[in-house]
Amino acid sequence: MVYLAYNPGVSPSEGGLPGLSVLKNVVNSINLFGIVAVVGALAVSLGVWAWGHHTGGHQAEANGKKGAVVAAGAALGLGAANGIVVFFSALGSQVH
Repeated sequence: MVYLAYNPGVSPSEGGLPGLSVLKNVVNSINLFGIVAVVGALAVSLGVWAWGHHTGGHQAEANGKKGAVVAAGAALGLGAANGIVVFFSALGSQVH
């Protein structure tokens, strides 16, 4: 049987390059800034939603609702980012 593709035998391992801990700290900090920004966006969106409802501004109310849903989705994505990457990495390692 002839192999159609060569297996290079590459797999991720820690400690291969210097600066991995610094890169992890940078990514963690970016994630933290993203979460803080989402909290601010959610607060503003909920304020617009409440203001639109109180004043009868249907467009403002709809935009506040959309902003709140988008902020909630962004929070879900930021919180689940590590788990999503781990899931698909494990799924990808099963492909032969």
